[in-house]
Amino acid sequence: MQKLTSQADWIARAHAVLPAGGFGNFDPDIVIARGEGSRVWDEDGAEYIDYLIGSGPMLLGHGHPEVMEAVLEQLPKGMTFFANNAKGIELAEAIVEAVPCCEQVRFVASGGEADMYAIRLARAYTGRDKILKFEGGYHGMSAEAQMSLAPAARVNFPQAVPDSAGIPQGVADQMVIAPFNDLAAVEALLSEHKDIAAIIAEPLQRIIPAEPGYLQGLRDLCDRHGVLLIFDEIVTGFRLAYGGAQERYGVTPDICTLGKIIGGGFPLAALGASAEIMQHFDKSIVGGDKWLMQLGTLSGNPVAAAAGLKTMEVLQREGSYDRLRDIGRQLQDMQSAALTAADIPHQICGDETLFDIFFTDAACRDYRSAQHDDPARNATYNATLRDHGVFKSPGKLYPSLAITEADLEQTKAAVQKAVQALHPG
Repeated sequence: MQKLTSQADWIARAHAVLPAGGFGNFDPDIVIARGEGSRVWDEDGAEYIDYLIGSGPMLLGHGHPEVMEAVLEQLPKGMTFFANNAKGIELAEAIVEAVPCCEQVRFVASGGEADMYAIRLARAYTGRDKILKFEGGYHGMSAEAQMSLAPAARVNFPQAVPDSAGIPQGVADQMVIAPFNDLAAVEALLSEHKDIAAIIAEPLQRIIPAEPGYLQGLRDLCDRHGVLLIFDEIVTGFRLAYGGAQERYGVTPDICTLGKIIGGGFPLAALGASAEIMQHFDKSIVGGDKWLMQLGTLSGNPVAAAAGLKTMEVLQREGSYDRLRDIGRQLQDMQSAALTAADIPHQICGDETLFDIFFTDAACRDYRSAQHDDPARNATYNATLRDHGVFKSPGKLYPSLAITEADLEQTKAAVQKAVQALHPG
């Protein structure tokens, strides 16, 4: 019998053809072979409870039968058209019905594209060039988004620091950087810089919650200064609530971006706003000078739209979000209890639907404070969890509706082992 290719073989092959041996997303020393429900298996057959869930999209778990049925129904009808299709139109209708700020949407293939176009749309609508973003905020891979995403050097605000090579200085000159959760800093910057088109913010910045009143404060400041408010809801959309962070927190932005869950595991994202703002995508209304060109080969892909529609339908069912939050709360409590019993300083940071642990006594309110006192401790904790069948990002844990009571029990046992690794005595 022919020997199956081992994970080590796949890793060696990847290093020959992929820079740094990976796709740039996750640890290249693990190669996932398949996923089913709440679980994934690597190429050596090791089984894990999946709390990475594709970095967020698989909120229903892998291979949800109703999503699979919707995809398999669409596949024989066509995989992509570069033209309008009924599933894409239905998905747009569902998003407009669910998300407060959306009267119209435009589809793209990735969250990074959506954020890039949202920034460009704000500039087109306001006629201004500068964008205010928050240090540590993630908005994809565009040049603007790569400013002060994870700066190693702590420069003075509002100076922008590029996190990637290949970005011209002119991009930095158009970006204004502020600390998250600091309304006074934002107000001072808006008063000083009269050419800011928009503030772009994650309502839950990575896993750092907005303090009470902060998002409404941003809304009020934007209204006062004639600046647009963009919520990057690539992660929070249809996760924090069916209507996203806008529903959860009761604050409506001018523009939002959506991704991950709306594609049901396939490449699809969108940006949405009022019809007045979105008219800049319609040349017949705004004319050539104010028209925002946007096209994409896979935008509104019918297979992705079918998967997203069915995912959203399942999420609308009674009790879905209560159950998701209950799962997240149990995961938070089991870790906090074990770490507290071992007298290990820590903070649970985030929302029940998306969170992680910082090994610190300090409150986590912005990029500079949301740090581990000892990063090696976090590395040991996460490595031990993986050794005991828990698959997650080093900086996030995504609960999903596929998680079972058995998964939670196994996770609890793995947490105990991870805590012991930090505190062997």
